[in-house]
Amino acid sequence: MKILNTAQIRELDKYTIEHEPIKAIDLMERAAKAIAHAIMEEWIEHTPVIVFAGPGNNGGDGLAVARILAEADYQVSVYLFNIHNKLSEECATNRQRIINCKKVSKFTEVTLDFDPPELTPATLIIDSLFGSGINKPLMGGFASLVKYINQSPAKVVSIDIPSGLMCEDNSYNIRPNIIRANLTLTLQQLKLSMMFADCQQYIGRLRVLDIRLSPEYIRNTETAYRIIEEHELRPRLRQRNDFAHKGTMGHALIIAGSYGMAGAAILATRGCLRAGAGKVTTHTPKRNYSIMQTAVPEAIMQMDHEETYFSESVDTDGFDAVAIGPGLGRNENTSIALIGQIRRTQCPVVVDADAINILANHQAWLQQLPKGIILTPHPKEFDRLVGSVSNNDYDRLTRALQLAERLQGYVILKGHHSALCMPNGHVVFNSSGNSGMATAGSGDVLTGILAALLARGYERAEACMLGMYLHGLAGDIAAKQVGKESLVAGDIIRFLPKAFMQMED
Repeated sequence: MKILNTAQIRELDKYTIEHEPIKAIDLMERAAKAIAHAIMEEWIEHTPVIVFAGPGNNGGDGLAVARILAEADYQVSVYLFNIHNKLSEECATNRQRIINCKKVSKFTEVTLDFDPPELTPATLIIDSLFGSGINKPLMGGFASLVKYINQSPAKVVSIDIPSGLMCEDNSYNIRPNIIRANLTLTLQQLKLSMMFADCQQYIGRLRVLDIRLSPEYIRNTETAYRIIEEHELRPRLRQRNDFAHKGTMGHALIIAGSYGMAGAAILATRGCLRAGAGKVTTHTPKRNYSIMQTAVPEAIMQMDHEETYFSESVDTDGFDAVAIGPGLGRNENTSIALIGQIRRTQCPVVVDADAINILANHQAWLQQLPKGIILTPHPKEFDRLVGSVSNNDYDRLTRALQLAERLQGYVILKGHHSALCMPNGHVVFNSSGNSGMATAGSGDVLTGILAALLARGYERAEACMLGMYLHGLAGDIAAKQVGKESLVAGDIIRFLPKAFMQMED
């Protein structure tokens, strides 16, 4: 699914109107029916509904929804804010339709003074004040109204996007002046801000409603952001040749685990094996030998000279991919060994966890990273890597994209919608995964999966997209079996086979 920017969203509406063809008021009615139907699925008849509508087309949507709900026996009161005595054409048409509708309990057009209604726990508020077109924070009376709604015990449904939230960059927004919705019913396409954790508090539960906007326009429009979905990835999954053997399925090297952190090495190694690598060699300190041999008998053990930490780079000529970092520790000798390892490795490299933290402490080394390198930081690791704390998720994503372009590599910024930032300036968000995966070791498993896919011969971008999705899908299957609260990193590995099987069906 492509993520359109604000200008493209407007163009999509316009293109649909011109090429379907359909009148703008009829397209608004189509959207309103979809919204009203979604509301009626969740709230019973006779629910007291208060619609707060603005003067633009988002307000027009709200007025049309109000009329449809009233005709379905909901108790609907409408407040249309027409402060400047200027309504959009479609909003004005729906205003007249509301006036003509005898079943609407109350219609108030606010032009100057506003006497706010009582909002109770039984009240359902429909927020259609402002849609996707705003480009500055809400101020004045509208900001006061938003705060009044947010402080109430009523449930809130926002049409398209919570009023006050911008579609992309909210860096300079005034956060208290944004509606906090319980449910957002967005139209046709997700907006970029809906991908960010720090916007979740405003969006609540999210549903995308198909209102049949032009698929031709969406298909032919270039976008920098998109969400990868299962149907796009299935054709990319390679089938095993019947005559395959371990020598043809790729050999991955995992460099992981200082003393006391053998678990990270185990998780990365198991993830790599379960993701289909023909052979996996794990390089780890001597004291981890018996632990690793017992926990992962399928792996080949390569012992470091040191007892407790990674101390010296190793030859990688016989390997198809290298992953380095999980549980590695930050010993200064390890730091020197890390940059030496990266310099001498010719095959694809995945850098994670402590390896990222080491690079963060040696900023000059970033210039020595090879093209095509894959970095998999979580937000705090990323902030350390770029040397400053990001103010918000949009800012962090922008910096991650800049880093990917500068390094000519790939940055997977981990989170609920993990974002793959690519050297060509594009970002791909992952659509699988859940909050149960917010557990220690989850990232180590992803590192192992990526190493396996690279060893199998997938191109870097393809391996990253497949790896993110399979990792999240295994987590989703695990959550159904054990629940989110009890999910641990080992469960992701345990259900990785079922994730592959689902992708192959």
